[in-house]
Amino acid sequence: MLVALTCAVLLGGCKPEPDPEIARTEQAAALDRQAEAMAAEFDAQFDAGKWDLAKAHGDVLIAEYPDSAAAERIAGRHEEAAAKANEIRETRRLTGLWSYQTQPVGKKEQLSAAIYARENVETDGTAARPVRLIFRDHPEWGRSSYLVLEAGDFDCYKGCKLAVTVDGEKPRSMAGSRPDTDDAIAMFVEDEKTLWKLAKQARVLSIEFPVKAGGKRTASFEVGGLDPERMPGWN
Repeated sequence: MLVALTCAVLLGGCKPEPDPEIARTEQAAALDRQAEAMAAEFDAQFDAGKWDLAKAHGDVLIAEYPDSAAAERIAGRHEEAAAKANEIRETRRLTGLWSYQTQPVGKKEQLSAAIYARENVETDGTAARPVRLIFRDHPEWGRSSYLVLEAGDFDCYKGCKLAVTVDGEKPRSMAGSRPDTDDAIAMFVEDEKTLWKLAKQARVLSIEFPVKAGGKRTASFEVGGLDPERMPGWN
């Protein structure tokens, strides 16, 4: 009995070690299956035109399985999805910079489209503050475009010249006018029709204007997300 038990123990302890090459092959196959499953998710989102999700799946696949055949296969389409996803995000960002308002004026309505400068501007000799560009369609006063400060005043008492630049091109001169009040935080850009046309075409619209604190300041607006249909009377 003891001899039989001893033999059984010896035989049990003499099982052959797993072949490391087979183990590596099985592990590689498992990783390939995982990569292919993730690639299938990428393909589904790409084919559905869901660029953000496609990019996300592709990002994870390439990060976790960079040397896989699946990562190599989707590389080109992943770049395309990433470019389209970034374009969509940028369009959303630019669109979100604009605010539109409708206000009742008697039995009619006033429409406005407004956007803040991408960076605050120092306009009174102290801290930099927001500057807004507004296009307004008033049922009685008509259409107008103007800049609005939060502090300081425009040096445009008898009219002034503004330098308007579109996407870094050569500046063009436009007339400005300040309301006849003691302190004006608004200044009209007189050729509102041309300014609107420029805003519809531009990505960045910059306006240089004189201030009472001395010198000139420039406010730049990322206008590329303007929705002209929100202001139908201007088109």
